[in-house]
Amino acid sequence: MRRICFILCLLLSFGACKSRKKALSKKPRIVTVEGSPATKAVHVEVWPSDRAEEDNKSANNTQVNQIIKTAISYNGTKYRYGGTTRKGMDCSGLVYTSFKEHNIALQRASYMMATQGERIKLKKVQKGDLLFFKTGRRNRINHVGLVVEVKGNNIRFIHSTTSRGVLVSSLREGYWNHAFIEARRIL
Repeated sequence: MRRICFILCLLLSFGACKSRKKALSKKPRIVTVEGSPATKAVHVEVWPSDRAEEDNKSANNTQVNQIIKTAISYNGTKYRYGGTTRKGMDCSGLVYTSFKEHNIALQRASYMMATQGERIKLKKVQKGDLLFFKTGRRNRINHVGLVVEVKGNNIRFIHSTTSRGVLVSSLREGYWNHAFIEARRIL
């Protein structure tokens, strides 16, 4: 019953979403990130941006891209509470493992991760930043995602959900937009 209610809410939120189209004169570049042998490759559009914040040092961009590539390699992994392996992964486990593989230590739980790094405004979000959500009845952060693409106002992030496992979602989706609490920059 709970799952049916969740699906109905999700469907209603899709219908309630209002999208804006913004004319862009620049064309996207398609980047293919190969997953593990058990998962499919993921294609991500990378759009040129006019944001000055995205003009980071190349070493930092390389590290961010490597972390994102690691996270995307888990695409399709089923959800497992407390999981940090290809057998099963939860949301904070995905972020924790992706950063850890590149020698960056984060707290293990999403609400503890939300105390690390620098809090940033949503309009300043870049690839590699973390998005935090409150998805349950508890009054604290209980979900985290890693930004993999920013195209205009569309922010895409990878995370692990209880129903679909590790996948890439958009912050434009009604459910995630409503549950969003804050963004943080670790790198």
